[in-house]
Amino acid sequence: MTAPEATSEAAFQFMLITNSPVVATHAVASGVDLVFVDLEIKGKHERQPGRSTVISGHTFDDVSRVRAVVPSGRLLVRLNPWDAQSPAEVDQVIALGADHVMLPMFRGPAELESLVRKVDGRCSVVGLLETAEAADSAAEIAAVAGIARLHIGLNDLHLALRRRFMFELLVDGTVERVAAALRKRSVRFGIGGLARVGEGLVPAESLVAEHVALGSSAAILSRTFHRNETHDGPLSSGPALATEIEKLRSEVRRCRGLSGPALDAIRADTAMRIRRVIGSA
Repeated sequence: MTAPEATSEAAFQFMLITNSPVVATHAVASGVDLVFVDLEIKGKHERQPGRSTVISGHTFDDVSRVRAVVPSGRLLVRLNPWDAQSPAEVDQVIALGADHVMLPMFRGPAELESLVRKVDGRCSVVGLLETAEAADSAAEIAAVAGIARLHIGLNDLHLALRRRFMFELLVDGTVERVAAALRKRSVRFGIGGLARVGEGLVPAESLVAEHVALGSSAAILSRTFHRNETHDGPLSSGPALATEIEKLRSEVRRCRGLSGPALDAIRADTAMRIRRVIGSA
């Protein structure tokens, strides 16, 4: 398929999850667009038993500490799934300086509409689409007014759909269908996470081609970007993180400059890699 019309390079955002002010400072200086404090804890242990996924354990105090070092407009806070405590949680994170709030695990438009009403224009709203119900109602979700961006969360979504490998969603039609619904409404969206170029069961550069072809404009930087990090900051100094982020941006530029057939060829190779992993699972 031919890629949708490309957005500008600056519009492709890379997000890094951390609760360390030192890491956050280094990340912003290295080219990270959004620093991501993760308050989500409710239901995570039950959804991801025995898996190697990271449960962040960040706190409201972390929001305040990271806010102190992150420039205006660049602090995102992931909330807990919507429940009776959510309105108070929203007020608290906005009071602490969140520029963007992200709602995980919503099942349809109603929860996002509740969040938009509660936020009432005080910051931007991001939806993390990662349930089977949300994937099935993508068209209705895309029509919710007041959403700045949606992000397709591959980890929880692949568990919900009982897939063996999270990138299987890129070859079974799930992400293609959701992305088409979002593009139809001109809703900006991102997809999952990216490792360093040259790393991962499916290399990051292969996945960048999927982002470009599907119209995605954001990705979360995976745990491989925390490789030399302690809670107090990166163990290694210098431009390493900046270099790795620039490699990803270079891949975005390269893929956006490809012809439709050239991009399709990369996608065919990516699909083959994904199916190979599924077959060996």
